[in-house]
Amino acid sequence: MFKKILIANRGEIALRVIRTCREMGIKTVAVYSTADKDSLHVKFADEAVCIGKPSSADSYLNMAHIMAAAEITNADAIHPGYGFLAENSKFAKICADHGIKFIGPTPDMINSMGDKVTAKETMIKAGVPVVPGVEGLLRDVDHAIQSAKEVGYPVILKATAGGGGKGMRVVWQESEIEKAFETAKAEAAASFKNDGIYMEKFVEEPRHIEIQIAGDQYGNVCHLSERDCSIQRRHQKLVEESPSPFMTDELRERMGDAAIKAAKAINYESVGTIEFLVDKHRNFYFMEMNTRIQVEHCVTEEVINYDLIKEQIKIAAGEKITGKSYYPTMHAIECRINAEDPYNDFRPSPGKITVLHTPGGHGVRVDSHVYAGYVIPPYYDSMIAKLIAVAQTRQEAIDTMHRALSEYVIEGVKTTIPFHLQLMQNEDFKKGNFTTKFLETFKMK
Repeated sequence: MFKKILIANRGEIALRVIRTCREMGIKTVAVYSTADKDSLHVKFADEAVCIGKPSSADSYLNMAHIMAAAEITNADAIHPGYGFLAENSKFAKICADHGIKFIGPTPDMINSMGDKVTAKETMIKAGVPVVPGVEGLLRDVDHAIQSAKEVGYPVILKATAGGGGKGMRVVWQESEIEKAFETAKAEAAASFKNDGIYMEKFVEEPRHIEIQIAGDQYGNVCHLSERDCSIQRRHQKLVEESPSPFMTDELRERMGDAAIKAAKAINYESVGTIEFLVDKHRNFYFMEMNTRIQVEHCVTEEVINYDLIKEQIKIAAGEKITGKSYYPTMHAIECRINAEDPYNDFRPSPGKITVLHTPGGHGVRVDSHVYAGYVIPPYYDSMIAKLIAVAQTRQEAIDTMHRALSEYVIEGVKTTIPFHLQLMQNEDFKKGNFTTKFLETFKMK
C-alpha cells in the first residue's frame, strides 16, 4: 500500500481523497494555487505545496510543478481527482516514467477512450450498442450533408475530443448543416486544439444514465449499478440519482453487462463510468467512458455502502476486486450546489461567503470545501458543495433533500439552492417524468 499520496486537484474532491487516505493510514500532500491558499484541502492535508498562480494553466494543469511537488515530498502515488489532469494520458505516462503511481488507468486505456471516434469503434467490436452514425470524422461540409442523408435527420455533430457540450450541434434539416458544421469545428478547435467532428443520429427524448464500474489489474470487472444524470443544463449535470426512476431490473442487467463488456474490451483497471443515452423505448447506446472518479460518485456510495475512493486506491496498489456486481439497496439524490445565480441564467457568483450553515440529520451528506469567511475564487468551476440525501424510497429521498435544502444557508454569494428547492417540488420531477431536455422548459418562480 502507498505511504504518501499527492492529490493533484482542489476543492471538495481533494478533501474527499484526504479523508479516505487518513482512514487508510496514508499520508497526503495537497497542492494549491495562490488563490486556494485558504482552502480546506490545504489545511487538512499532512503537507501542502503551492504550485503556481491562480490560473489553471499555471497551477493545476502545470505538470512540471505537480511532479516537482511529488518529488520533494517523496509521494509514491498521485490521485488526480476529476477534471484538470484526471484523463490526461501524457500526465499518467510522466508519473509512470518517474516511478510514481498514477491512481487511475494506464495511458493506453485513457487514450483508447479519450477519442470518441476510437472509443465508438472499440465498443462496436465489443458488441456494445452505439448510436447509429457515420464511421470516422467528417471531411467537409459536403461529406456532412451526404452523411446526414444516410443517417436521417435529426443528427448531432460532436467534437471527437469534446466534453461539456463544446463543439456539439443538433441539426434538424439540411439547410442548417453548413453553419452547424463550421461553428462546431471552430468551437472544437478553440476548446480542445482538435477540430475533428463526427456525426450521429440524434436520440430524441433521451435519458442520460451511466453505469459505475471497477476493474483490477487481473482482468476482473464489476459494475456498481446506475446513476441517472438527466437533469442537466447545457450538458452540465445539476442533479444525479440512483437508482434511476426509469430503470427496470431487466434493463439494469443488460446495461450492467454492456458496461462490463466495454471495460473488458480495453482491460480496464481502476474505477470508471460508462455513459449511455437511453431513449423512450429503453433502447440504450454507448456515449462515452469517463476514465476517472466522477463528481457524482457519492450517489453510488450511499446506495451500496461502498467507498469508491478507497477501492480506487486499493486497485492502484495491486489489490484484487471480488468481481461481484452491486445493486442499490437505498435511494440517493445529489444536488450540486454551485455559486451561480439561477434567477440570472445561472451567472457565476464568486465572492466571500459571509454566513454558512450546512444541513445535517438522518440521511444527509454534505461534501464541501467551503466555510464562513471563505472567498470563492473566479478562476475555477463554480461548484462549492454536493448535497446528498439518502432514504428507503425515492419520494422519501426527495422529502429529505427538500428539508436539507431548506436548512442550507449560504450568504454573501448567490447559489443554486433556490433552483433545487423548486425542482424538488416539481410534479414531473417527483414522478420521474424527465429527459435531458427537462430544464429547457423549467422556469424559476
